[in-house]
Amino acid sequence: MPLSEKGSYVGGAERDQGQRRGEQIQAAEREAAKQRILAQAEAERIPIEETTRAVPDRPWRRRDR
Repeated sequence: MPLSEKGSYVGGAERDQGQRRGEQIQAAEREAAKQRILAQAEAERIPIEETTRAVPDRPWRRRDR
């Protein structure tokens, strides 16, 4: 059985609190990672005004219609 910080054995309630705390930490880490990815995507985004319009590479196809 694991020991608590106080040196006594950890009971079921203390273990459950530790698991919940671990889950909270993981959720916070996931949210932080999500925010980092969104920030990076926004930084790398190219505004539509700066993109070029696709031009057909075969103008003869338009004439054949």
